[in-house]
Amino acid sequence: MENIRKRIERGIEDMGGYNSEDFKKLAGEFKKEMTKQLKTIDAKITAYSVGHYYVSGFFRTSNDKCYYFSLSDIRNGFVENLLYRTAEHEKDYSGGSNQYVTLNNETVESMWLK
Repeated sequence: MENIRKRIERGIEDMGGYNSEDFKKLAGEFKKEMTKQLKTIDAKITAYSVGHYYVSGFFRTSNDKCYYFSLSDIRNGFVENLLYRTAEHEKDYSGGSNQYVTLNNETVESMWLK
C-alpha cells in the first residue's frame, strides 16, 4: 500500500468526465494489494467497484464479518487514509461508524479486525 499512496501523492492524470488509464491501472493495483493484505488475516474481497476516481468494496473475514471500504476521490493527490466500517451485507452502504486507517504496508492489520 505504500507504493499506492506514493503514486497518489505524485498525482493521477485527470481526464475530466471519465477515468484515465493511469487511474484504472492504480485501481487494479489497489485491489491486488488489498487482496494480498486481506489474505494475511484470512479475509477476502467479496465486492469491488471502480467509480469516478474512487474505489470501494466489501470484504469478509473467516468468521463471516462483513466490512465496507472506500478510497475516496484521489485526483487531488492527497489520500492518506482508507475508510472502513462494519456492514451487514454487501449492499449495506451505511453500516457502522466510519473508521480510518493509513495507507501503508500494515493497512489491513491496523484495522484490528476480530
